[in-house]
Formats: sequence, structure tokens, C-alpha cells
Amino acid sequence: MITIRLIKPAKNKIVTYSGTVLQRSDTYILVHARWDYTFVDLGFISFTPGDNLYEHFYADRWYNVYEVRSRDNILKGWYCNVTRPAVFSAGEIESEDLELDLFVSPDRSQILVLDEDEYAARGLETSDPAAHHAALAALAELRDLAQQGTEPFGAHPE
Repeated sequence: MITIRLIKPAKNKIVTYSGTVLQRSDTYILVHARWDYTFVDLGFISFTPGDNLYEHFYADRWYNVYEVRSRDNILKGWYCNVTRPAVFSAGEIESEDLELDLFVSPDRSQILVLDEDEYAARGLETSDPAAHHAALAALAELRDLAQQGTEPFGAHPE
């Protein structure tokens, strides 16, 4: 088990939960977690108690990717967060959300950029130009990977 801490500075919030490590290297951790919160319908995807989340965290990339599957293992899509690179320790993953998100449908035909207004409100363009450029590059990379069906948008990790 590992603890995941999602830091959301713009919302003055930290979300903490646990998951099971499926793969680990110096720069990558794949975690399996379950959605144990109430039902959330975002319109393009819903999160239901018991959903399986296969969460890809990277220490050398400016994003994380959650493969969302129903409790019956049916792919619902991928929810991606543009973040600062994750920080790994022995028992914890820490990830700072930059508010910019991407959703990819199961067949990858629908790729939606989300929360652009929240991202703009962070003001990284002027307060941290290097982070701003890294975030935009991360968003472009996620789109490219999704369109090509390249990992983590390919086969389901077992």
C-alpha cells in the first residue's frame, strides 16, 4: 500500500487516499485504487463507488493519468491531470495539481481539455513562466499520446 497526496493549492485542499502499487521504478509508479467517495457525474464521465482507478504517476513528467474502470472492469475513459512532477518517497506519492485537465473517452475519439479557466486563474503565465510552458507542453503530449493510443492510453495494465 502507498499513500497518495493530491495537493490542490488553488482550492486550498489536500486529498489523501491509499492504493496498491502495481509497478514502480525511479520515475514511475502505477497504483490501483478504488473510488470510495460518493457518485460524481461530470457529464462526460461518472465516478461510482467501487470504480477501479489505475493511476500513473511520473517523477519526470508534468501530468498523471487515471484509467477509470467500472467495478465490472469496463473502461470508462482516462482522466488526466496536468501537475508538477510527482514526488516519490517510500510510502507516499505527492502530486501538485495545476488545475488543467484532459479527458479521453474509451475509444479515444473524444479528447476534452477541461478547467482552462481554473488554470488561467492560477496565473502561472506570469508567476511561474517555466511551469506554465511545462504545463502546456504536458497537455500537448497527453493529447498526442491519446490520439496515438500510446501508453498509458493503450492496453489495460494488469
